[in-house]
Amino acid sequence: MKHIPIIPVPIEETELALFEERRKIYPRSQTGWFSSWRWVLVFFTQALFYGTAWLNWNDRQAVLFDLVARKFYIFGLVLWPQDFIYLAVLLVISALSLFLFTAIAGRLFCGYACPQTVYTEIFLWIEHKIEGERNARMKLDASPMTARKFSLKFIKHFIWIVLALWTGFTFVGYFTPIRELAIEVGNFTLGPWETFWFLFYGFATYGNAGWMREQVCKYMCPYARFQSAMFDKDTLIVTYDTARGDPRGSRNKKIDHKSQGMGDCVDCGICVQVCPTGIDIRQGLQYECIACGACIDGCDQVMDKMGYERGLIRYTTEHALTRKLDDKAMWKRVFRLRTLIYGSLLGLIILLAAVSLAMHTPLKVDVIKDRGMPKITEAGAIENVYRLQVMNTQESARHYSVAVEGAAGAMIVNSANIEVGSATTKAFPVRVRVPANVLASGSNRIRFVVKDIDAPEVTVTEKAVFTVPR
Repeated sequence: MKHIPIIPVPIEETELALFEERRKIYPRSQTGWFSSWRWVLVFFTQALFYGTAWLNWNDRQAVLFDLVARKFYIFGLVLWPQDFIYLAVLLVISALSLFLFTAIAGRLFCGYACPQTVYTEIFLWIEHKIEGERNARMKLDASPMTARKFSLKFIKHFIWIVLALWTGFTFVGYFTPIRELAIEVGNFTLGPWETFWFLFYGFATYGNAGWMREQVCKYMCPYARFQSAMFDKDTLIVTYDTARGDPRGSRNKKIDHKSQGMGDCVDCGICVQVCPTGIDIRQGLQYECIACGACIDGCDQVMDKMGYERGLIRYTTEHALTRKLDDKAMWKRVFRLRTLIYGSLLGLIILLAAVSLAMHTPLKVDVIKDRGMPKITEAGAIENVYRLQVMNTQESARHYSVAVEGAAGAMIVNSANIEVGSATTKAFPVRVRVPANVLASGSNRIRFVVKDIDAPEVTVTEKAVFTVPR
């Protein structure tokens, strides 16, 4: 029998990283239809965010969420904690809008209106202006530290930090009157919570848009993970047309590439270079894709140069690609039952919310009965004491009349006219007297009617209990 010697092989220990090392992405600048739309949305959202905080309305800040006073001012509307339902409606509208637009056009919000996308676009633009185009930035980062490199990096980060702090200041300015906030910042007298949120929001903007960028979309944003649950084969997505583009390969512009069995893709890599998340869309739909359309613009420009038809990379649906649907057939399927249900629900809720706001009564009344025993007058009349909490949500002082209904001869003993300042709440003691033998012993229902004297259509009726001793 032949013996085969067994020689032990030393085990090589290898260390595997649990986390993939980040590869810095240098997106190439891009122009085109989708890039223009992205910038339109950047200007619009930032003008809205930075500008609205400085608008005035009725001698106060137009939009102010005054948490200390528990009042929300939105132009002519003053909302109190009792109006919390409107916040819930706003959240429902936001959620349904997300479902609707995702079902129609995928991550449309991510690509054009998400704050992370918008600020990353702004920070990248600053970086591009200071450090140069993609190749120059890559070369600069790879080079050793010199006076020029240090000065460029210093200027870039200085502008980033100023912009980030201004963003944090504006954010806090929606919760503290922004003009007072500016004075406090200038005098270094900011309160503790204002200081925290000012720095925290500024730091988050600087870190997320300047350093983390696509990492936020890929690893921190939960929407990227569950978006596929809202997609189907009729959802518009950014797609590479494999049937038309493959086999890929570089070629001379003058040759007939189809006669040589080649597709339209020249494999230039522009679609990868312009992608802010660094993916290759030619590998199919990926959760990292934020549907910004930069690869479409890049590819269309290459197609123009080659003299090929545009749309090798385009917004389309999976069904349109596999079934060769034309645009009319594709759009017909985009507006399918699912999106119609979302749209109908969204429209209905918006309509109801608008009607509710239009009919919103700028007067609220709470009635609290005094716990003391009812008083019996010398004439035998019964007297109960109440406290009326009257809330005037208008921005001018109002005069109200108070009346009692539900018991014959019932009257208010003290003053039946009250005044409440603008956007304030005031409590009033009210003594109600009912003649003897009108009401039965025990608890009896009565109603307080509070009416705006100058605007009688503003009336609130509140129920209360009148107690007659046994």
